[in-house]
Amino acid sequence: MDLSQSKFKPIIIIVSILIPVVVAALYLLPKSNSVGEEVYLLPMLNAFINGITSLVLIAAFIAIKNKNIVLHKRLMLGALTLSVLFLLSYITYHLLTESTPYGGTGMMKVIYLSILISHILLAIVIVPLVLITFIRALAEKFDKHKKIARITLPLWLYVTITGVIVYLMISPYY
Repeated sequence: MDLSQSKFKPIIIIVSILIPVVVAALYLLPKSNSVGEEVYLLPMLNAFINGITSLVLIAAFIAIKNKNIVLHKRLMLGALTLSVLFLLSYITYHLLTESTPYGGTGMMKVIYLSILISHILLAIVIVPLVLITFIRALAEKFDKHKKIARITLPLWLYVTITGVIVYLMISPYY
């Protein structure tokens, strides 16, 4: 099977543009006034998924450092799957409900907004990086995979960890 990166370039570009556009559009769409209580559990689920993804990414890093390639592959597939589940849950929540404003003030609000803005910007950046890293691994271009993975992993970890922090900071205001 030919898995050249150029073959997947249009897909990577489309997905990398489509996800932030869809997420941004969610904030503009009208919301329903009658959603079930279970919908309000989704932010906690999202934080849980982000936390587990962080642990899986760390375990995958340890696995590859120990040259356990099979475990590394399984863990990375798990991290990718968890990230897709997170995205679906996030979209569902923001499709159905209004955004919750942060209620803190002063320095805490500055800290919250700093974390949130960096989280959002890097969440946009991480999509193409994860896809490129994944395609390079599938194509068995491990030299190129390793090179980009050194950038992808810390950014992906930052996004998942700050996702949990953002949830913990805003959860009192839900």
